[in-house]
Amino acid sequence: MPTFKGHRHSLQCLVPPYMLRNIVEKGTPQERTLALETMSVDSTVRSMRAISAEMQAGGRSTSMVAASNGNQRAIFDVKNKFDLPGTVVRSEGDPPTGDPAVDQAFEALGLIYEFYNEVYRRESLDDDGLPLRAVVHFGERHKNAYWNGEFMLFGDGDGRIFVNYTAAVDVIGHELTHGVIADEARLVYLYQAGALNESIADVFGILVKQYKLKQTADKSDWMIGEGVLGPTVKGTALRSLKEPGTAFDDPLLGKDPQPGHMKDFVQTAQDNGGVHTNSGIPNHAFYLLATKLGGFAWEKAGRIWYETLRDQRIRSTTGFRAWAGRTVVNAGNLYGVHSAEKQAVVEAWNEVGIKVSGS
Repeated sequence: MPTFKGHRHSLQCLVPPYMLRNIVEKGTPQERTLALETMSVDSTVRSMRAISAEMQAGGRSTSMVAASNGNQRAIFDVKNKFDLPGTVVRSEGDPPTGDPAVDQAFEALGLIYEFYNEVYRRESLDDDGLPLRAVVHFGERHKNAYWNGEFMLFGDGDGRIFVNYTAAVDVIGHELTHGVIADEARLVYLYQAGALNESIADVFGILVKQYKLKQTADKSDWMIGEGVLGPTVKGTALRSLKEPGTAFDDPLLGKDPQPGHMKDFVQTAQDNGGVHTNSGIPNHAFYLLATKLGGFAWEKAGRIWYETLRDQRIRSTTGFRAWAGRTVVNAGNLYGVHSAEKQAVVEAWNEVGIKVSGS
């Protein structure tokens, strides 16, 4: 049985480790150098996030900005260095700067605040008015983006393999949702619990994108990170909830390894036990539920997932089956024990090989 001790606050990052490892193994000398630097910085950010989380758990905040009512955004620029937090270049009430990274990040933070507030009546990530802050131009051609427990950190990408992190609202929604998960279920970032952590972030990331575009479930592409892969890459996005395993197939990055069914579950010690890989299974279950219910996915399917995230019976080590069971219960609580919504939840999980009962 895997142990979870000491892994509670592992780093959540945009680009999965398996992509970076493939670049190190197959890339040009310059590509390998940039990938290795990214992996090194990943480790440092992981430590920063762990310290931040432990201080907050102990009742001390590392935040430099007090909680407040309403949306409070601030964008910092570190000018291609790693020295946090950098200089404030745009804050609430300021006009656009003309720097696309700054202005895109600012608008995305506003959209994500609005999404959680309007749809789920949540006051920022911690439901207590946490100001949303982001750092842009993090590092020189840095290949990743992160939520470190206090800031969104955006590298600029290398312009060939990874680009436009600040333009992808689903990616930013994914990363900031890790803050919501840390405040509510506190799922450890390891094995099935870690894959659930990644999947829930993907779910609300795609819902943010659909909310922005006012898309119903049948109109969405269900792709996470569309536009993040650069012009040299053979692929559409980082992940697909509709068809896990089909987002990219590239000589350098490899083939999308995500399964969409438990029969293909990946047993591995890499990537914290496959958290970016096996998340494809609950991702696909959500896609199936949302398309069965139709309409705007954030209204019913998203509400079921959100209430389950806040469910007091969810533990930090909850796995797929236990999570699935609580989604069934919460669907019944929300829409009735004999409702079509509850039955759709049961069917969606069964279709990905996770057997749950509706009785």
